[in-house]
Amino acid sequence: MAIKEKGAAMWALFKESAGPGLIFTQRPEPQVAETDVKIRVLRTGICGTDLHINSWDTWAASTIQAPMIPGHEFYGEVVAVGSRVHEVKIGAKVSGEGHVVCGMCRNCRAGRRHMCIRTSSVGVNRDGAFAEYVVIPESNVWVHNEEIDPNLGAIFDPFGNAVHTALTYSLVGEDVLISGSGPIGLMAIAVARHVGARFIVATDVSEPRLALARTMGVDLAINVLETRIVQTQRELGMREGFDVGLEISGHASALPEMIANLNHGGRVAMLGLPTAPIDVDWAKIVTHMITIKGIYGREMFETWSAMSAMLMSSPWLREKITSVITTKLPAREWQLGFEEASKASGGKVVLDWSSI
Repeated sequence: MAIKEKGAAMWALFKESAGPGLIFTQRPEPQVAETDVKIRVLRTGICGTDLHINSWDTWAASTIQAPMIPGHEFYGEVVAVGSRVHEVKIGAKVSGEGHVVCGMCRNCRAGRRHMCIRTSSVGVNRDGAFAEYVVIPESNVWVHNEEIDPNLGAIFDPFGNAVHTALTYSLVGEDVLISGSGPIGLMAIAVARHVGARFIVATDVSEPRLALARTMGVDLAINVLETRIVQTQRELGMREGFDVGLEISGHASALPEMIANLNHGGRVAMLGLPTAPIDVDWAKIVTHMITIKGIYGREMFETWSAMSAMLMSSPWLREKITSVITTKLPAREWQLGFEEASKASGGKVVLDWSSI
């Protein structure tokens, strides 16, 4: 694939200044430093973070330094590498870990790079992948099996969130409650089923998303506006509470309701960012010996290895994760894609950058 000359322009989705909106415009192509890899972007997924950046809510206003190019879920082809890049080869099909870490803090040096205290996020703190080209350090590149579908490759980042959350605790033979049936919740259902959970109950308030959940291997998918979680225990014949809770919704009422339905010694993996303060019954946390663990991003690169291995070994899981993509659009129709993602009623939206 031909590489444009230095100073050439590329098409990109651009946050020109502080405030709502993005523009589809030409921007200078990123340059490759000695430890960097340049990737021709072929597909990108739209994430909730991108919606925040587009709408310019309180979080975006306090976090994003415009001008910048957002986007961090992507699949593409390596077209150039820096002089000190030794493992990643031109022509490789890749995705990227979006958290660029310092390598020198205590966590990085101890091999806990996902806990780096100086993390810089692609598409948030540095230019991202909503463009024809993106540049990231070689250490952040994940090389795919040549047979991976480009659309599936584009959602490895959120799939990694689901895998990190679901595999935090052993699920073999356990009863699992998943709050939130958005794309990550849907993928977490499939992972929980794949690794051997007994009963899986998923919740949401969106009927279309609950319908999707019922295709992913869940035992019951309930609308919590109409049905209490405790009723599912009776329906499934459970004698005790759920063993593991995966809180993915971020809704303020989800965690207290989850805790109320856990068995003694229950464990919670909490990925959803709360939208409001949460009133937790801490006495129950203590007396029932409940564990709550915060989950952020993916473990580098244990999660990536796990999800690649699971997809390679299970055609069923590969089909289920791919089915989470419910909308595919050309990149120039990004506004339709953002509108669809904002409805919060479907699965993942993927933009095709291969024919700009």
